[in-house]
Amino acid sequence: MSDIYIDTHCHLNFKQFDADRDAVVQRAVDAGVVTIVNPAIDFATSEAAIEMARRYAPVFAQVGVHPNSATEVLGDGIERLRALAHEEKVVAVGEIGLDYYWDVHPHDVQARAFRAQLDLAAELGLPVVIHSRDAREDTYRILAEWARDVERSTLPLNERPFKGVWHSFQGDKDLAYRVFNLGMCISLGGPVTFKNARDLHALVPQLPLERILLETDAPFLSPHPYRGKRNEPARIPLIAAAIATLMNIEREEVAAQTTATARAVFGLE
Repeated sequence: MSDIYIDTHCHLNFKQFDADRDAVVQRAVDAGVVTIVNPAIDFATSEAAIEMARRYAPVFAQVGVHPNSATEVLGDGIERLRALAHEEKVVAVGEIGLDYYWDVHPHDVQARAFRAQLDLAAELGLPVVIHSRDAREDTYRILAEWARDVERSTLPLNERPFKGVWHSFQGDKDLAYRVFNLGMCISLGGPVTFKNARDLHALVPQLPLERILLETDAPFLSPHPYRGKRNEPARIPLIAAAIATLMNIEREEVAAQTTATARAVFGLE
């Protein structure tokens, strides 16, 4: 049996795929990618992710508001997000979090939007997908406060094996294990294949395979030897192969375990 994979983070709803989206999905399927989880960054991309999940059998949707669009979800926006989260094939709230690199909105505004969406996810029993750029400790602090509150509650999210995933993880071992202790996973993508990603190469062998997910973050972060070109889900096997090499295990083991974990995180069949 051929390896099967899940791309847990692919922006299939972005304009970079407008010209050949059908072909991109087919190439993914041909490469063994049985599921593509499509994140959102605002209400428009949340709605597009839902539409694409209806259109393509392998595609599932996240709904959420990225910190660069934080003001969309404040006030009545959270009720709009609640309605979208009830749509069929929505499997997570994301991507949400903090972004101090672009710093589009004040940090307190980003934090309010982040907390509101975390609380909604816990209420609805949906895992969260976390974005963090130049804001690791603040992201972790808010996430940890929320996770502890969820653990003390009877909210639906407590019934799931994982609370979510920190996507495109770029932190160190200490942060990774603190995230694991919150009942979450991390996802790794194209950078794990980059020759100059020495810190990431040193980190991966120290991680438990059962807490790792695969992602492309397409159309961004294409793995070697396609670095600098548009990324797509069909390149997931390259990421799995790099992780296997770093962990000194077979690619088949990476494929099987990451697929099983992704199914558990997102409640996929």
